Amino acid sequence: MHSMTESQTGNEDFGRLSEPFRRELLAYCYRLLGSVDEAEEVVQDVYLDAWRGYDRFKGQSSLRTWLYRIATRACFKALEKSRRRPLPADLGSPEADPEARLVEPTSQVPWLQPMPDLLFTASPTDPATVVVQRQSMRLALIGALQQLPPRQRAVLILRDVLQWRTTEVAELLQMTGAAVNSALQRARAQVPLSEDGLSEPTEQAQRALLDRYVTAFETADVDQLVAVLTEDARWEMPPIATWFEGRDTIVAFLLRQMRIIGPVKVVATSANGQPAFAVYARGHDGVHRPHALHVVTVTAEGVSRIVAFHGSGLFPLFGL
Repeated sequence: MHSMTESQTGNEDFGRLSEPFRRELLAYCYRLLGSVDEAEEVVQDVYLDAWRGYDRFKGQSSLRTWLYRIATRACFKALEKSRRRPLPADLGSPEADPEARLVEPTSQVPWLQPMPDLLFTASPTDPATVVVQRQSMRLALIGALQQLPPRQRAVLILRDVLQWRTTEVAELLQMTGAAVNSALQRARAQVPLSEDGLSEPTEQAQRALLDRYVTAFETADVDQLVAVLTEDARWEMPPIATWFEGRDTIVAFLLRQMRIIGPVKVVATSANGQPAFAVYARGHDGVHRPHALHVVTVTAEGVSRIVAFHGSGLFPLFGL
């Protein structure tokens, strides 16, 4: 009876002490896996495994480190089974003809998924932390991380995003310090974490730009689109593999689409620390239904990249 009470207390302790780490572990697993669904599944398993093994946890490392160790192992295991998650631009060249037939891949591609901000933004007290948190979740960065081998991916995230010391990373991944440094160098050469010198507009300018973006779609006004897109903008729309580059091509393509779909309803949300919009198209019956979720990259020059995730699959994840 005595041991039962002890283990119950241990389990209650575990729940209380481990809960604060859930969001950051989810963000960590998402960065490694590129999928919110998979990351949530892994984190659930991590907490179950840790809860079961809590009485064996000797406290030689911090509880946070221990949870990260279990999570990293679980992610590596998941990555053995899954293929890397791309965006359309990772798979081929842009389509130059805006009237080309849109191509869906013949086999099922596990696309990179966007992550709702509400899942990973706890409320850090320090505004600088918020910026770093947002920067390190950007869709382009998560996409770039997927190109790295799993171990390099983990080293880069732990060292450069989470600011762990080399010795801590070496212990966590059971590598030597030299191996960690070498993996970090190789990863940094491929994935610049500084978000390719992205110059962000002032908050006011960004708001004005995004208002025009919404108006463009809600009123099917192509001139507004011309005004907000940068000259070298990108338009992608998974699960369709076809993608377009360059303002003129994108506008010509969207002009055709807008004629087919007509004016839409747009609801603002946020994903990966970036502005995002849920787009609802009106059916013949007058009812608006989920059409696509746009994740938008905004620079001081304008909107430079839109990933329009087609279909309604992601809407529940965003509480839409």
